[in-house]
Formats: sequence, structure tokens, C-alpha cells
Amino acid sequence: MFGVEQFLTKKNSEKAVSKSILSVTLNGRKREDAVADNMLLIDYIREVAGITGTKMGCDGGECGACTVLVDGKPRLACISLAHSVARQNIETIEGARKDGRISKLQRAFHEKLGSQCGYCTPGMVMASEALLRANPNPTDDEIRAGLSGNICRCTGYVKIIESVRKAAGSNGS
Repeated sequence: MFGVEQFLTKKNSEKAVSKSILSVTLNGRKREDAVADNMLLIDYIREVAGITGTKMGCDGGECGACTVLVDGKPRLACISLAHSVARQNIETIEGARKDGRISKLQRAFHEKLGSQCGYCTPGMVMASEALLRANPNPTDDEIRAGLSGNICRCTGYVKIIESVRKAAGSNGS
């Protein structure tokens, strides 16, 4: 039987997790939250901020489903500590909308059928957004390289590449 003394002994032996204030700008809004020092960025985004578009895929940084932008650069939220982005700008799929409407890139994914089940789509869109900001008119090979950290199990990537190409307004090569 698990008695009160055993409970208190167990409780006292557990290490307390320290917290500190995390200041970030998340999808254009400044936030300050008390966050455990060992909390992952994906857990901060989903559990603390309540923004659930960013998905946990592999839980090991291999699939790219959790890709967000940190100061405009793609970052895997499942292997990044929340405090590693302190005082930086974080963008999730929810932040991709412009004036309440889906972005040109999101519209291209919709029109060109760049998403199938949709699970990898937030990460694909965010990685594509980073690519297009750095290279507004990429070739198909540059699109493939830009999305090389993102895995989709439903498509053959053809429609994803077409989606990015359409958003860029290029014909590919």
C-alpha cells in the first residue's frame, strides 16, 4: 500500500523544475510567460500559447512537421528549447495569414493540392516561406533543397514543388 509517508518521501525526492520568464514575439504579438527551463519550443507553442497548428511528428528532428520560423529562419520546434528563442520573433502557420486571409503560399498549396492528409503541411509551408523569403524565384532543385528537411508520407513531392513554384510565380527548371 502506498502510504502518506511514502508519498511525501517520493514527492520530496523529486527535483523541482526551475522556471523563468520567456519573452518572445509570437506571430506578431509580444508575450511573457513563466516557462520551465527544460520546456521544448513545440510544447511552449502548443501548451502555453495554445497555438496548435505546429505538429509533433517524429519527436526527434527528422521529419520537419514542427518547423517554425525564428527570426525568419526555419527551426525544428521539437528539438529546440523554448528559452533558446528568447527575445526573438517566432512565426507559426497561424502567423502566415495576412489581413485575416490565407497567404499566397497557403493558397498555392490549396490550389495545387500540395497537401494530402495535412499533417506535414504546416511545417512544409513554413519551410517554403523561409525559402521564398531568401530566394523569391527558386528553381525546382532549389525548392527540393529548401524542403529537404521535411518529410511527407502522402505525396511524391511533385504537388508540393508545384505549390511552391506557383507561389513564387516561376515556371521551374
